[in-house]
Amino acid sequence: MKAAIYPGSFDPVTYGHLDIIRRAASVFDELTVSVLNNVGKRPLFSVQERVEILKEMTKDIPNVKVDSFSGLLIDHAKEKNIKVVIRGLRAITDFEYELQISQTNRILSNGELDTMFLNTSLEYAYLSSSSVKEIASFNGDISQCVPPYVAKLVYEKYGHTE
Repeated sequence: MKAAIYPGSFDPVTYGHLDIIRRAASVFDELTVSVLNNVGKRPLFSVQERVEILKEMTKDIPNVKVDSFSGLLIDHAKEKNIKVVIRGLRAITDFEYELQISQTNRILSNGELDTMFLNTSLEYAYLSSSSVKEIASFNGDISQCVPPYVAKLVYEKYGHTE
């Protein structure tokens, strides 16, 4: 079975993330979307909330599993016997950062963990979770960035109604 892992913060999950998930799920028999518990960041949603949101957003994709992890991705992937990491790229700046991480992961995993890059679809190339949060914090329109279910939850976190 061909399996891959798509790690990220997903705080919140955007249409861009969902695009990458759908496309990666069409290539692999099983795709695990793993929410990173990054102690260095102050997320809008808890890890468990993000896992639940992703489960809701991917419930129509039968070969997608959602979980969470702390620590090194290489350890989490090894635990799951997964040898391919999926990463989405929006711009050349993403590539430089992601290339460094993928090379580090490959070295630390003794060559057992490869990374597959998927270019974000052009319609989502401008999206980032950070910009979604900033727009929403001012009660701006995020309907082009996230599904309605996610928008409602984001607005609630900021004390706004849609």
